[in-house]
Amino acid sequence: MSHVVLLGDSVFDNGVYVRPGDPDVFAQVRAKLPEGWRATMRAVDGAVTTSVERQLVKLPEDASHLIVSIGGNDALGSSGILREEARSVAEVMTRLADVRESFARSYRKMLDLVTGYRLPTALCTIYDTSFPNADEQRQVVAALSIFNDVITREAFSRKLGLIDLRLICNEPDDYANPIEPSAKGGDKIAAAIVQAVTGFAALPHSQVFAA
Repeated sequence: MSHVVLLGDSVFDNGVYVRPGDPDVFAQVRAKLPEGWRATMRAVDGAVTTSVERQLVKLPEDASHLIVSIGGNDALGSSGILREEARSVAEVMTRLADVRESFARSYRKMLDLVTGYRLPTALCTIYDTSFPNADEQRQVVAALSIFNDVITREAFSRKLGLIDLRLICNEPDDYANPIEPSAKGGDKIAAAIVQAVTGFAALPHSQVFAA
């Protein structure tokens, strides 16, 4: 029997953000999995990369696939940099490089733990979000590209699957608010997760799941 475990943040643990009566991502994953498959939610709203270590405690012994969506709250914690003043573009780039390097260290340490279980694993990028102000949205997408570069590089270098949420949650109503998935977005995310776990080839092999 296959057993999918979801690790990460509110991209998966989005129950409090969807409209009353609408399913969260976990319910949608369970509904879409093939008969006989199981799923366990270990993702927690508000989690950052360092939180995944706690989520791995008591990982189900029969876990067969791991799906990780983490990093959005790390980016949110660094968002103050967008409001800082700078004297030059070079100074801005240096600050952004510092943020990227800090996130990369944390993300790699987290992945060392996850991949230590030697299970088929897929990583999720951070989606583009949906801020109503066009200028703010452009700034956020540009800033998130720094974090997503880390995630994609790690996925490919470690031969892991990649679920590209930037391409999946690509419409305004995919979001319940600027940074959380709606039931519609969750349905698309769940479909990509099921595609990923049922489409894994023999490892080592890296695949991108975008729709």
